[in-house]
Amino acid sequence: MSNLTDNTGYEHIEVLGAREHNLKNIDLTIPRNKLVVITGISGSGKSSLAFDTIYAEGQRRYMESFSAYARSFIGGMERPNVDKINGLSPVISIEQKTTSKNPRSTVGTVTEIYDFMRLFYARAGEAFSYLSGEKMIKQSVDQIIDVILHDYDNQKLIILAPIVKGRKGHYRELFVQIAKLGYTKVRVDGVVMDIQPKMQLDRFKIHDIEIVIDRIVVKAEDRFRLSQSVQTALNQGKGLMMIRDEKGEVRNFSKFLMDPKTGISYDEPAPNTFSFNSPYGWCPCCQGLGVVEEITEEAILPDKSLSISRGAIAPIGEYREMWIFKQLEVLLKPFKVSLTTPLDKFPKEAVEIMLYGSDEPVPVPSKKYEGTEWNTKYEGIINFLKRQQESGSDKIQEWLKDFMMIRTCPDCNGARLKKEALFFKIDNKNIAELAQLDVSDLAKWFEGLEERMSERQNVIGREVLKEIRKRIGFLTGIGLEYLTLNRPLRTLSGGEAQRIRLATQIGTQLTNVLYIMDEPSIGLHQRDNVKLIQALKDLRDLGNSILVVEHDKDMMLESDYIVDIGPGAGRHGGSIVGQGTPEEFLKNNSTTAKFLSGETNIEVPKQRRKGNGNTLVIKGASGNNLKNVTLKLPLGKMIAISGVSGSGKSTLIHETLFPILNRHFFNSKREPMPFKAVEGLEFLDKVIEVDQSPIGRTPRSNPATYTGMFSDIRTLFCELPESKIRGYKAGRFSFNVKGGRCEDCEGAGMKKIEMEFLPDVHIACETCKGKRFNRETLEVRFKGKSIADVLDMTVEQAVSFFENQPKIQRKVQTLHEVGLGYLTLGQQATTLSGGEAQRVKLAEELSKRDTGKTIYILDEPTTGLHFQDIKALMEVLQKLVDKGNTVLIIEHNLDVIKVSDHVIDLGPDGGRNGGQIIAEGTPEQVAKVKGSFTAKFLKEELNG
Repeated sequence: MSNLTDNTGYEHIEVLGAREHNLKNIDLTIPRNKLVVITGISGSGKSSLAFDTIYAEGQRRYMESFSAYARSFIGGMERPNVDKINGLSPVISIEQKTTSKNPRSTVGTVTEIYDFMRLFYARAGEAFSYLSGEKMIKQSVDQIIDVILHDYDNQKLIILAPIVKGRKGHYRELFVQIAKLGYTKVRVDGVVMDIQPKMQLDRFKIHDIEIVIDRIVVKAEDRFRLSQSVQTALNQGKGLMMIRDEKGEVRNFSKFLMDPKTGISYDEPAPNTFSFNSPYGWCPCCQGLGVVEEITEEAILPDKSLSISRGAIAPIGEYREMWIFKQLEVLLKPFKVSLTTPLDKFPKEAVEIMLYGSDEPVPVPSKKYEGTEWNTKYEGIINFLKRQQESGSDKIQEWLKDFMMIRTCPDCNGARLKKEALFFKIDNKNIAELAQLDVSDLAKWFEGLEERMSERQNVIGREVLKEIRKRIGFLTGIGLEYLTLNRPLRTLSGGEAQRIRLATQIGTQLTNVLYIMDEPSIGLHQRDNVKLIQALKDLRDLGNSILVVEHDKDMMLESDYIVDIGPGAGRHGGSIVGQGTPEEFLKNNSTTAKFLSGETNIEVPKQRRKGNGNTLVIKGASGNNLKNVTLKLPLGKMIAISGVSGSGKSTLIHETLFPILNRHFFNSKREPMPFKAVEGLEFLDKVIEVDQSPIGRTPRSNPATYTGMFSDIRTLFCELPESKIRGYKAGRFSFNVKGGRCEDCEGAGMKKIEMEFLPDVHIACETCKGKRFNRETLEVRFKGKSIADVLDMTVEQAVSFFENQPKIQRKVQTLHEVGLGYLTLGQQATTLSGGEAQRVKLAEELSKRDTGKTIYILDEPTTGLHFQDIKALMEVLQKLVDKGNTVLIIEHNLDVIKVSDHVIDLGPDGGRNGGQIIAEGTPEQVAKVKGSFTAKFLKEELNG
């Protein structure tokens, strides 16, 4: 059968003359409708080929297909630096950087499962009253008349139309309007009365008002009159009406959903009734976020052993000549306490008045006019902060965050929806309860649901249920069954977010598409890797081409074709060093092929470290899914924390251990997750967390500025004879301040041209040609290089260039050791990947003088790293541990786990079924534990 499946006319994707970034004019032929892996050493040019060349050209062609009018709003896209690309299908990129920071974006909304559930509940849900718990009923006009004729035959009734329910007001105008409609009587708060001229009620009391539509004796022959009165009552009451019988008992009727006992009614349900992103469905208290920010007493008074003058009230700090302190002095006198009394000695009433204010005027003696007093009202600290919260500037809002705590919304208890939406149920479950189940439990609930639903619900829900089950199946298929639908997307790792987008794409069932992915195996346990590879193969089998930038061994061996880029990184990369099917590729002589075939590998240490004999212990950790865990960390070792995705690793380390240590050493305000006790803090003197967040959010930040090396380089330049003659100081060599920078681009090297309706365009500054500095500054040279030349150097070049400058050389050498030799010193922070940013931070920490009592916490430092780079990184980390420090690594990569001294494995599974330590000890000991998924793969690796 031919591979030609569309009208491109090509069996392959042909890339001719790719020169983007460091690519060296490469030509490449990639088979279509196959799973193709692009691999190579970090920085060799994989992303330049996949994203900056192939994806960018696909995007550009898509934009070109728009009309000239549409393109005038979007703007054109620059053509990538490539001669030609043939056989290109429509391209979809699934990257790791697409995680939404919006708290309203959840797993359920992104996968569309929640959207289908909203439709399901709107059409098939059964409504119950939130007051009585009774099932709500809906009646037509004929049904209401039939009920009245049947239940009240020959009885005298008053037919009422409710127009005001439980609201304050005098309603003078309302009574005038009712009289104009021709009605003479109303029922006010249960009492029937005639409408009088200038009639009004007590405006401060709550009232119920109904119009008396008719007084009638119910008889079958008077059905026409009864029908007219019922219809009039429903029109006036906007779908609601009431009747009062001879005994004075009232009964409610409604054209909408109504509780027959209490008379409350709900609007007709629609999908947006169940949306926490719509005012029709969200909880009015938290506006659908499930949490509220509150100014709390704990944040305002963090240390009650202090006195007010020593800074016990955090927002106002220590005593100064300020009005508020004078007010407090007078206010506290009746309680026999002063500004120097510790807060824990204050009576409760004094604290209450201090926080919430007092209506009594406070007489403060005047300094200017002796013998006189200022009588002012004291507002209270919390009331003052609340007022600032509502009307303060952005800077004040930022300041207020220190005194606020995020709490679960008291109205909806985190369900995000208004109470009416929570009382629509299917099989006794409301939509919020389903959103709180993890995907595996949700799948079980939907199993056999048809048998538990009525015939009507089955007819309505048949097609919707198919769609829901299909999407739940995709999530389970890629190993995300431990997530819940209401989990915000911003709390997911890059790998999890990428796999959710992958599940969504499989759900769309598109064909003839080229998917480009960036390391989808990140954050994935070996067990789930199999599921991911199968999901990618399913996507391929639909008739799509899959291009994956990846370092994972299993992914490469399971792929249809491998392309290896190298041989080195940065300027030493950009060439194709090997390609072919996995079988053909293994015969290559490239670094990747040697690691895959087992010719080269990361050696297991012959001996595991014994540590320094001290232990850090966290007892009773129970945050999220942790089940009363006791964590014992033997200090002076390299420790790996392993376990399947969702087993509780991040909760235990990032949200419990790190905040405990950070609070102890640096007085951080961040609260750790619940735990009972901590022991062994005295054996450490600081904690350093090295995560993957960017090192800077602007192009002005770069590795040289982040590591502090640039300050030393500027000092070096200002001490040169030429600088001293010209009187240049260190500031002259900074591109952030006036003096030595190019003022035309203000040191950015680029000029931003604002294009009104089009995107901003960045072009190199014409004055300095992208050098960032003015001509006079660039005339000062060290070893023939200007400050701009130094910023353009790679780390590798800088190592030899600064060999006689120990302070600078130490920092450059460390960057080189962590595998970043290919970066330039001035590379913009915004262009670094998460893994590169993490290694820059690691290098910055490594270049500092350590004490031997530090604990380093790293989260998946192998992200984006080739086998060769992992080997180099582990050597650097081993040096840290050799000096007596403790290195704690959360990791799935078996090469890291097998070289660690101690492994702590969480599990046995993800989500609800995780949260326990199921194995700990040396890698050899952990490999023998039954019931651990990590053990099974670790055993193969150690024996391999």
